[in-house]
Amino acid sequence: MGEIGEWRHLCVDMQRMFAEDTPWHVPWMARISPQIEELAGRYPSRTIFTRFVPPQHADAMPGKWRDYYRKWWMMTGEHLPHGLVELTSSLASHVPPARYFDKRTYSPWIDGRLHTILQSERVDTLVITGGETDVCVLAATLGAIDLGYRVIMLKDAVFSSADDTYDASLELLHDRFSVQLELMETVEFLSGLG
Repeated sequence: MGEIGEWRHLCVDMQRMFAEDTPWHVPWMARISPQIEELAGRYPSRTIFTRFVPPQHADAMPGKWRDYYRKWWMMTGEHLPHGLVELTSSLASHVPPARYFDKRTYSPWIDGRLHTILQSERVDTLVITGGETDVCVLAATLGAIDLGYRVIMLKDAVFSSADDTYDASLELLHDRFSVQLELMETVEFLSGLG
């Protein structure tokens, strides 16, 4: 792994709406939760939990997002119980000192707020966990790479809806971004911290 600089754990969208019985339920989430709980539990002050927050109504979003939420109308704020936007209870217990970062799109980088926060803390490395590997995790990872962060993705702490998209995402990231991104297991990362 080499020497690690000032790092933060960016945990993507480990929310009840993906863990519980909703149209966006992802069964894989339970499989990777123990690794995320281990990392967040050891380093809560270095952990930032993103939350994907749907709009109250589809028309509150711009462009093609309106069409997206017309399709997924049952996941808008007017229909989705608010509590389902929250983190799973085992992770929510780490806040504070862990922090939330709410976002309206797949990427947490769109409005510049997260990058500004991390730059003010002199962060140069992001350890990425959460879901989904082929959607929000991919957007967070590519944005982090574009902004110049060293990215460490914990491959046993990210999930997708399907094995084939998980495998394809990791293959793409490993093959195309190997200079800027490292894939490793959670135990390997934790043991490398000394």
